[in-house]
Amino acid sequence: MTAPDEPAVAVRIKWRQTVAEHDYAAAAAYLSLKLGDDADQKAVRRLRDAKLTSRHANDTLRAARLAPAPPDDPGVTKDLIKAVEGEELSPVLVLNGKRGSGIADGFHRVSLVYRLDPYAVVPLKVG
Repeated sequence: MTAPDEPAVAVRIKWRQTVAEHDYAAAAAYLSLKLGDDADQKAVRRLRDAKLTSRHANDTLRAARLAPAPPDDPGVTKDLIKAVEGEELSPVLVLNGKRGSGIADGFHRVSLVYRLDPYAVVPLKVG
């Protein structure tokens, strides 16, 4: 029997070594709302050119000034199902700018990792 504060099932997140192409498109769509058409394309080019690195989930959320999505958020649930099924998740895309850092794509993936272990390492590209 598990203790009340221990998860009943351990979930191991597997990560892709490259960012999925559709995640760059999702980042562009999101950034077009924040930056405008010309700036969003430049930002996505920076993200494409960035090297893969990693950061702790809690640090990534803090830098972006975001609270993690709750475990029952549909995006977090979708990523949890992928992880349980053994599917690899795509690295996160983080944009640094004059106003600080922001998660251009992968907020739900970071939130999932944070909910499982706030200090777990998340692969990401910082552009």
